Amino acid sequence: MAIDTPACEIIRIALANRRVASADFSVDACAELDRYLQRLFPLCRSITGNPNRETLRVLQELIPLAIHDVPSGTAVYDWTIPDEWNIRDAWIADASGRRMVDFRVSNLHVVSYSEPVNAVMDWVELQPRLHRHPELADAIPYRTSYYRRDWGFCVTHAQFAEMKKQRGPFTVVIDSELKPDALSYGEYLVPGRSTEEILLSCYICHPSMANDSLSGVLLTAFLARHIAGLKNRHWSYRIVFVPETIGAVAYCARNEAAMKRIDLGLVITTVGGPGKFGYKQSFDPSHPINAMIEEVLAETGTEFITYPFDIHGSDERQYSSQGFRINAATICRDRYYEYPYYHSSLDDLSFVTAKQIAETLKVYVRLIKKLEARRIYRNRIPHCEVMLSRHDLYPATGGAQRPELGGRSELDLILWLLFLCDGKLDLDRIAARLEVPLAELAPIADRLAGKGVLELV
Repeated sequence: MAIDTPACEIIRIALANRRVASADFSVDACAELDRYLQRLFPLCRSITGNPNRETLRVLQELIPLAIHDVPSGTAVYDWTIPDEWNIRDAWIADASGRRMVDFRVSNLHVVSYSEPVNAVMDWVELQPRLHRHPELADAIPYRTSYYRRDWGFCVTHAQFAEMKKQRGPFTVVIDSELKPDALSYGEYLVPGRSTEEILLSCYICHPSMANDSLSGVLLTAFLARHIAGLKNRHWSYRIVFVPETIGAVAYCARNEAAMKRIDLGLVITTVGGPGKFGYKQSFDPSHPINAMIEEVLAETGTEFITYPFDIHGSDERQYSSQGFRINAATICRDRYYEYPYYHSSLDDLSFVTAKQIAETLKVYVRLIKKLEARRIYRNRIPHCEVMLSRHDLYPATGGAQRPELGGRSELDLILWLLFLCDGKLDLDRIAARLEVPLAELAPIADRLAGKGVLELV
């Protein structure tokens, strides 16, 4: 079943909240998202390097992203920030000088973090350095060697067969550089009325693959812009763009105190495929974030897949570790591991479209709306009735009060809130039960909290 309103409308709403004047904005919003896909897709991102910084600088056009550097050699818990890696070119050429494998055609042809090479070798020497996709003959696989000095090339089955037939000699060049510098990450802190924060995280370290992870990077940036434009925002949001694993570890190490105060988060990745929606539960399946995501997905009227938490996956492993225990969940579409093009060159812009990302963005926007509305209060005086006059919540003169028809006066709503706010029922469900708008009930609950009668759970 299709989502009930055009997906691009969510982006259109987000565009209205830009930091610069946009009254004359007339370009289609999905076209704008597509332009960012086209700009960022070719960049050879890794866990460090100039393409990561360029990606973060491009995202600064959407949100006021702060860019931070962690120097190489810095200890972050059990990890150490490695030397920075940058690559200019790479190829394998035959005896005539024809490039049989060319980095300029696809940056996935080179194993990420390959050290420099300039050599002539035969097939026997070269063959152990070549990686093929085990299932997709036409795909270039994605391979890395972040923490061990090594090098290699990733090729299609046809390229492998041609080189095997020729036997060499081959000219093998990787024009790369490894040197001490820094790991870069982006951070955007959006304050709300409450100092309690919700974490949004995506990873920026993958090169030219559209679903994993570029779709998540762009959705996070557009969602951040939407959040920043919300009026009367209740929660604060900590939004981070990090290299996967080492970047999340470094961010936690640098922001340990703040991260330890966070209860829930969203790790945003693989959101742009054409398949079914799904979500990976947080480590505590009873945490409200999981029920809220299921409610939002059910409201779209579409089928979805539920993935229980496991220790494989993305940066929820870091945020949910024993030191932090953030309940981090993921809403996805063609989740990592699950689609055939995962970690290959076929995860491209024909597989992922702006429209598909926008449809997933709409689901995340609905979740943020539910998070903003969802507040759970507990009556701090649960034994018997609260003495309202003691807290300046009762008319100065008694005796004339009667329950209004339907029990919807402010006094009646105060009494209902004190009766129902048990630390388990959230305000939106209480509003539905009382058949009053949440917008009418929430200010009364806030007032009771200000009087110290209710407390926010």
